[in-house]
Amino acid sequence: MMAKEKKKVPNLRFKGFTDDWEQRRLGEVTSHRGGTAIEKYFDENGEYKVISIGSYGLDSKYVDQNIRAKSNEVTNERVVHAGELTMVLNDKTANGTIIGRSLLIENDNEYVINQRTEIIKPKESFNAKFAYTLLNGPFRNKVKRIVQGGTQIYVNYSSVEKLTVPLPNMKEQQKIGSFFNQLDSLIALHQRKLDLLNQLKNGFLQKMFADKSKFPILRFEGFHDEWEQRKLGEISTSFSGGTPSVKNKSYYGGKIPFIRSAEIHKNKTELFITESGLKNSSAKLIKKGTLLYALYGATSGEVDVSNIDGAINQAIMAIFLQKDNVSFIKYYLEKNKDKIIAKYLQGGQGNLSASIIKSVHINLPFTEEQLKISNLIKKVESLISLQHQKLAKYQSIKKSLLQQMFM
Repeated sequence: MMAKEKKKVPNLRFKGFTDDWEQRRLGEVTSHRGGTAIEKYFDENGEYKVISIGSYGLDSKYVDQNIRAKSNEVTNERVVHAGELTMVLNDKTANGTIIGRSLLIENDNEYVINQRTEIIKPKESFNAKFAYTLLNGPFRNKVKRIVQGGTQIYVNYSSVEKLTVPLPNMKEQQKIGSFFNQLDSLIALHQRKLDLLNQLKNGFLQKMFADKSKFPILRFEGFHDEWEQRKLGEISTSFSGGTPSVKNKSYYGGKIPFIRSAEIHKNKTELFITESGLKNSSAKLIKKGTLLYALYGATSGEVDVSNIDGAINQAIMAIFLQKDNVSFIKYYLEKNKDKIIAKYLQGGQGNLSASIIKSVHINLPFTEEQLKISNLIKKVESLISLQHQKLAKYQSIKKSLLQQMFM
């Protein structure tokens, strides 16, 4: 019996294509060039837009428009042309988040590259849009496997160009490349909608809450009174929780969700504790709808209304208001997060405390105005949540198609 021949086609193809795909080294179907990094940046009057490391974000189709360079500071080998791609080879983060990410250049003589970035030009047998999808998809996993470094991840292009790429004929490349280009445009559209909704929410937070003047910039019709300033501790009661001893296994694995500071926005937890763990620790139960404030570590200053019943640890402060609207206070604290952090945490390091948060001044309108403001922002948040779901759906579809349509 003959051994089964290794598969040479992907699982999912467009109708009419049956030929085997061939494996080629990247260096065989592309040319590349590099050069010295640009040392000087200018304002919007610069001629060239700079494709810096920061350009390789979640949405790789768009470059930061504000970082530019002047023509007399640029060498020709750093200028990229339409149909070329750029690949980041040096990531300053230890986890290598953007290593291997590529951009497809659609405008001629408009961009220059900076830092450890390679310009890749597909040859006639390698469609540019297909190359963009492939390099950011299956091929990027190969790049990640050959990275070097510790605190700064990097990869040598001499190693990258030896990696193989699967190639169908040019017509199938064009079909696949155009399809994913349209899908990327759809994803980018939904990302921009999400960004705009977040900007709308932030605008309401900035303009509808009174600061020192005690009068907000933007108000609903019929409201004219000055807002009253109170300390949070004067209008609420509060407590923090604790953590059951990790040495006692009988305290964990129960049915009580154990909410930690990084989970105050979520509707589920990673850890669960037992009734015994609750009884023999300072952990405290809270109900869904309780205002939670994160005191410790990277999440200091985060605030939200709990989505679940559960127990909290010492890094969370549960706040119970006497009469004011929970959502209004949440949004007020959310808006002023950076101010609170800057005032009480040196360089963003350290922890907040219950006494600090209770001393925070809150400007309050009458309850009716609180409700109108919080209900408006809730509606925007609902739209943001819906848009998140739509974006995640299309991103999931793309991920699945990449797995099915490439070898």
